[in-house]
Amino acid sequence: MKIISETSSLFTVEEGKEKGIEIIPLCVTINGKTYREMSEIQSDEFIKMIEQGNFPSSSQPPIGEIEELYNSCKEEGCIHICMADGLSGTYQSCVSAKSMVEENENITVLNSKTLCGPHRAIVELAAKLNNEKKSKEEILNKIQEMIDSSISFLIPSDFDYLKRGGRISAIAAKMGGLLHLIPVIILSDDGRTLEKFAVKRTFMQAINQITNHISKVYDRFDNLEISISHAGTLELAKNAANKIKEVLPEVHIKFYELTPSFITQGGPGCIAIQTVKLLD
Repeated sequence: MKIISETSSLFTVEEGKEKGIEIIPLCVTINGKTYREMSEIQSDEFIKMIEQGNFPSSSQPPIGEIEELYNSCKEEGCIHICMADGLSGTYQSCVSAKSMVEENENITVLNSKTLCGPHRAIVELAAKLNNEKKSKEEILNKIQEMIDSSISFLIPSDFDYLKRGGRISAIAAKMGGLLHLIPVIILSDDGRTLEKFAVKRTFMQAINQITNHISKVYDRFDNLEISISHAGTLELAKNAANKIKEVLPEVHIKFYELTPSFITQGGPGCIAIQTVKLLD
């Protein structure tokens, strides 16, 4: 059986191959040209292009390529773990691609209801269980536990990216910029929308609010992974980790660099803080 995902899991195509995962690059367009992220363009190059005044956009992989991939693995079977439906058209494209494949009963398209760090952990566990020759049902049951355990927060550095994405009004964006407020956005329970969680005066106040929420949601922390993904701001991500560790010393923290498609949504300098329970 084949495990499939996208670069929304923060795996490159090469990293995926090492773990037995088929990774499909998402696409970004900037300065009039479209690139496959983490293959034809890297995050640092992408940020530089934005800083030069270019505004980016993102898109899902071509449906024809997904259909072709499904046709190639329909006999052995596959589980395609997609990024959250509602934040991207990728999941719906994959459902459509599956419907175009004859004898598609061995193809499972799963909405992870998340992205980035938790998405990566979920895909990695699926690959591990698949390599251990677990059944499809066993794999799906396990990763569903992880999906249900995940929480995602986003701290954008620029209100304009939220405004362009339709997340806040132009007036709110202008006022937020003038007052230098720090917005915290949370992913809804169904993974379909980004919602206001808090607005704080400082970055560390925002981290405190997130940490307090996490401490109330989970009943144990030694099996909790917190991923801190950033867009060119590793030192800020490390500062956030140190603050979280003061309150939750048992948690496992991992750092990742956001891919161009997510920088398109949150802007350069944004930080994503996400949780997921680790399972054997």
